[in-house]
Amino acid sequence: MITQPIYLVGARGCGKTTVGCALAQALGFQFSDTDHALLASTGQSVARIVETEGWTGFRARESEILHKVTGACGHQVIATGGGIVLSEANRRFMREHGIVVYLHAAAAVLAHRLSTVPQEEQRPSLTGRPITEEIEEILLARESLYQDAAHHVLDASAAPQDVVLAIMRQLCPCAAG
Repeated sequence: MITQPIYLVGARGCGKTTVGCALAQALGFQFSDTDHALLASTGQSVARIVETEGWTGFRARESEILHKVTGACGHQVIATGGGIVLSEANRRFMREHGIVVYLHAAAAVLAHRLSTVPQEEQRPSLTGRPITEEIEEILLARESLYQDAAHHVLDASAAPQDVVLAIMRQLCPCAAG
């Protein structure tokens, strides 16, 4: 039985929120999304926080929110922002306080998803470059950080319900059917 938080990490568009909601429902857990929690606590989108405080200010707020949502309860799934792994302290915190699942997907899959549903207020461009180039660059820079944070790495290019089943097989093989 899982008694600690499950953190979902990965690049923008890998399905952390979609998969996280479905996984929480399947496990009977609460669901939190650090980006949504940040919006609720500040009344500002990610893009607005970055505009007013810069990426450094946003990353500090993101770390605070990570600690806050983790403190809520142990039986929860937490979808994190794509860059939360940039902080070594965040990677260590998640590994020590829960189970970290890296939802990995190829750059082409992520670029397609982000082009289809851009959500620019919550997922602003990090470089201003075309989305495929940006995603390739981000994955190159962050892949080792996602790997470092993760207890489990799963293919997120499948349909959300299939990704949920794969996570459940990894975390509780007897209950996943």
